[in-house]
Amino acid sequence: MVSGLLLLLIGAELSVRAAVQLASILRIRPLIIGLTVVALGSSAPQMAVGLQAAFSDSTDIAVGSVIGSNIFNVLVTLGVCALIIPLRVPLQVVRIDIPLMIVASVLVIGLSWNGEFSRLDGVLLLGGLLVCLFIVLRQFSHGARHGHADTSDTPRTLTGVFMLIGGLLLLAFGGHWLVSAAAVVALNLGLSERIIGLTLIAIATSLPALMTSLIAALRGERDIAVGNVIGSNLFNLLGVLGLTALIAPAPLSISPNALVFDLPIMLGVAVLCLPLLYAGYRITRLEGLLLLALYLTYGLHIVSFSTGMLLAERLEHLMLQFILPLLGIAVAFGIVKVWRRQH
Repeated sequence: MVSGLLLLLIGAELSVRAAVQLASILRIRPLIIGLTVVALGSSAPQMAVGLQAAFSDSTDIAVGSVIGSNIFNVLVTLGVCALIIPLRVPLQVVRIDIPLMIVASVLVIGLSWNGEFSRLDGVLLLGGLLVCLFIVLRQFSHGARHGHADTSDTPRTLTGVFMLIGGLLLLAFGGHWLVSAAAVVALNLGLSERIIGLTLIAIATSLPALMTSLIAALRGERDIAVGNVIGSNLFNLLGVLGLTALIAPAPLSISPNALVFDLPIMLGVAVLCLPLLYAGYRITRLEGLLLLALYLTYGLHIVSFSTGMLLAERLEHLMLQFILPLLGIAVAFGIVKVWRRQH
């Protein structure tokens, strides 16, 4: 696990440096690279886990890890980054990319109501990924900076490409080691496959995205920090679930608890991004704290539900009855204040 974390840190640093360098050479916004290449690399461990779980007949892990990873990416990754430095979000993220994430979540929920993901569902999800990539890449022309790409600096371009490839490979290997270690720990604790997928595996597979966005936020590259989260969620929903359902030997079954609780929570978290970002096109530290508190409440519910731990249940009630309402009121007041100032 320690080796995996070190690889994630090094890989995230290389990926962010390379993304910024290539964006400068190509004269495009780093957001485009964050939404596509960096996000794809961050989702590589999730893809490996999904395929391995499907072929091992552990479909609850394959589906649960995607759901848990998307919840973690929004609530924890954006929350931690916002606590470090308030995230200013580009207009196109609010108007295009977040709605795409919401539509992808609705599509996954719609296809899951029969209790499984078939090969046809996998084809539909992969088709949705192609549509999303087309829409995102269309932003390439709209997000281009003034001037043409600097193709004369070939050595610098090659250095950036090799740095990006190396960083993404380190993210993939580091994530794989962390996932393997987390699986062993979870099995020794006697947790169910759904709980393993939603918690330990989801967190472990989300660490590449967390590290990448964290490094980007520390370096002041807020476009990459936000774009990586949105892009990673899109790849998880449409790419990971789609490819896993397409090539798995049997349809991916979905547990009833995931249908009635986890999937709606995932959709609610995606929808939550719109009111938080629409008023000021940013995530403040207070809003970051609210996102982290929401994930803590979700985690406490999972722990109390799966283990019957009385302390976890009491902490969950404390969060729901006192802390979250206070944070929600404060955030709502801030959103209304910003909206009134703009209008």
